[in-house]
Parts: sequence; C-alpha cells; structure tokens
Amino acid sequence: MKQITLIAAIGENRELGKNNDLLWHLPDDFKRFKALTQEHDMIMGYKTFRSLPKLLPNRKHIVISTKKLTSDTDQLIYCGSLEEAVNYSKTNPTFVIGGGQIYNLSLAIADKLELTRVHGSFDAEVFFPEIPKNEFELVKSEFHPKDDKHAYSFTYETYIRTSR
Repeated sequence: MKQITLIAAIGENRELGKNNDLLWHLPDDFKRFKALTQEHDMIMGYKTFRSLPKLLPNRKHIVISTKKLTSDTDQLIYCGSLEEAVNYSKTNPTFVIGGGQIYNLSLAIADKLELTRVHGSFDAEVFFPEIPKNEFELVKSEFHPKDDKHAYSFTYETYIRTSR
C-alpha cells in the first residue's frame, strides 16, 4: 500500500505562505526537504509548482491542475484531481508538498506528516490544515536553534497516523 506523506514548513499558527512565496529562508530545512523527497514523486498544486525556481532534480513533479496542460518531460505530469495524482504516483512514499488547498484535500489520506515548525508568528494568507489530534501522533521531534544562517529557531516534527 502506498504511503502518502505531507511535508511542509509551517509557523506556530500553521502559516504556510503569502503571495505564493515562503515566509522564511531556512537552508537546513531545504536540505532536509531534499533528502526526504529525493527519488520520490511529489504531488503539488499548480501555484506551488509555479513558485519553484525550476524542476527539482531526481523527483517527479505531479501537478494538480484544472487546466488541461501537457509536458515535454517525463519529470513533470499534470493531473486533474488528487485521486488521479495519487494513482499516477509510483514511489513509496509519495510526498504532498503543497499548497494550502492540496494539503486540505490530502490530509484525509495522509499516513505521515513531516513538518518543520518555525517558531514565530507570521503574516500569511495560506495555512496548513489543523492536525486532528485523535488521528495523528507526534513520534519524533528535533529542535534547531536560531543561528547565523537561520533567522528563526524551528523544530522538525514527524507525525504518524494512528486512526482514520
């Protein structure tokens, strides 16, 4: 059975972004994202895809879009729904990388959450969904202090689904 993992960096109040951009720059979180998603399929919404600087190497980008779009590379596929995207994905786990609407749709089918909890409150327009405490258990937590490369302290959190 395919494992669906949501991966996101969120503020203390579940903030994700504003103006189709991240609210912080955390190099160590980017490294973690790369390490976890490398060689795996990533499902995302069209706005999230457009916010990427380029296709990320060694990962398939499965973009959910209501527009009928085509791609000239096998590293990028467009799907019309979350169900179609999940069915198309071939890797285990498959990562959902955003945005807000896609996280809201996919939380119900998620098996695992890999979150970076950025310690601060931010002005945002997009938020991560509320994590149902009765369905997910925090199984790992690792604190990273603020330093010369990171303007905010943050904590890596791993949640596993305990029930549906």
